Amino acid sequence: MQELKPVDLVVIGGGVNGAGIARDAAGRGLSVILCEKDDLAQGTSSRSGKLIHGGLRYLEYYEFRLVREALIEREVLLNAAPHIVWPMRFVLPHSPEQRPAWLVRLGLFLYDHLGGRKTLPGCRNIDLARDPEGRPIRPEFTRAFEYSDCWVDDARLVSLNALDARERGAVVMTRTAATAARQINGAWEVEFTAAGGARSKVRARAIANAAGPWVENVLHGVAGSNAPRRVRLVKGSHIVVPKFWEGPQAYLFQNDDRRVIFVNPYEGGMALIGTTDIPYEGRAEDVAVDQREVDYLLAAINRYLRTPVTKDQVAHAFSGVRPLYDDNAENPSAVTRDYVFDVTGEPPMLSVFGGKITTYRKLAEHALEKLKPFFPAMKGAWTAQAPLPGGDMPDADFGRFLTGLRKANPWLPPELAHHYARLYGTRTKDVLGGARGLSDLGQHFGARLYQAEIDYLRRAEWALTAEDVLDRRTKHGLHISSDARAAVQSYMGG
Repeated sequence: MQELKPVDLVVIGGGVNGAGIARDAAGRGLSVILCEKDDLAQGTSSRSGKLIHGGLRYLEYYEFRLVREALIEREVLLNAAPHIVWPMRFVLPHSPEQRPAWLVRLGLFLYDHLGGRKTLPGCRNIDLARDPEGRPIRPEFTRAFEYSDCWVDDARLVSLNALDARERGAVVMTRTAATAARQINGAWEVEFTAAGGARSKVRARAIANAAGPWVENVLHGVAGSNAPRRVRLVKGSHIVVPKFWEGPQAYLFQNDDRRVIFVNPYEGGMALIGTTDIPYEGRAEDVAVDQREVDYLLAAINRYLRTPVTKDQVAHAFSGVRPLYDDNAENPSAVTRDYVFDVTGEPPMLSVFGGKITTYRKLAEHALEKLKPFFPAMKGAWTAQAPLPGGDMPDADFGRFLTGLRKANPWLPPELAHHYARLYGTRTKDVLGGARGLSDLGQHFGARLYQAEIDYLRRAEWALTAEDVLDRRTKHGLHISSDARAAVQSYMGG
């Protein structure tokens, strides 16, 4: 068994919380190992609704602190990663059977003012009979409200945090599981097993257990702890259909069970619809969409649409397991999306329960505050003003950056330039290398996928399989043929 150099912190879990903690810790001067048993963002963090949002409906559950924190984080992340985070307007048709107009207006007033909004526009009223946003909506719905939130490429958010962690000195080990952790002579001894069977171990002063749905597996199975806090697994599924409206706006539909369904523009001509909220009892890795969820989502949106969306229009579906802190709420939709830490022992193990993608950075900051008594020389918080890799654009102005990229590379087709700018930002130069024409990008696999991008992702972002490239680091998998997917698999060695 290989013995690794001792470190300050081992972070278990390569989702958004684990990557965020590893990045923050490395930037504070700690030596860090981040381990993930699969690929980065392979679980929940690539199966979200792709939104950076305050959580408008959480106001009904009096989650004011969480909503305020999330609203503040919207603009922090807009500035930190303007290539993968961008503003989106949401149209909320008023359905008086669900909520009275005064309650919706009050909620939106709080939403506009609770988080110190600076750059995003505030809410406004819409006449669905007159305004273009009303064209896909049934005529019985005559008014709507429009408000701001943000879109995010969730899996890329994880990759960029891991990339920044590595560039600040962290060791990132993908497809490497933490298989045992024991307290020995005032430190943790953590054993790792890689996918190929190679084993290693390291001494660490602390562990951050950010394993998401597997947080209890790490606590009880890996570390042998009997900590009392519990995680509650809630399944959320999404479907992808052809986009059925004009314009860049998204829609938010109130369902008759008091839940809300997002209908968002997705990957050009598609729409992402979700999500469900179902208690989940199985293994997190086995989660899958079932037909009842598809029926539920379609029924919820078709109540509002002039032209119903049908089952045969569903082109793709995915499901994730949200690891919420178990606060004993009866309704899964009422379970808090706030996060809770459990710090046990000395040397300490910090376990993360709950959380949402919007507040991952603040969660990481709070996690390091919890660990500060064990690392008195650790530097202070720093991530609030620091761009993520590729996000270092003047004034966080994506449009200006894209114009400059196209001017510097006039040979790039506009849609390909936009694709590179959105995924890689200022790191696009590393993807292009010295290319001066399309032929310099190597083999073309279809749509906007060229060999140069695959090579970059293998070299810089831990991509090992076709799924890593096509379904997580990018969304090329939605746009290329099955033959092209097979060609990518062949190119990447199976």
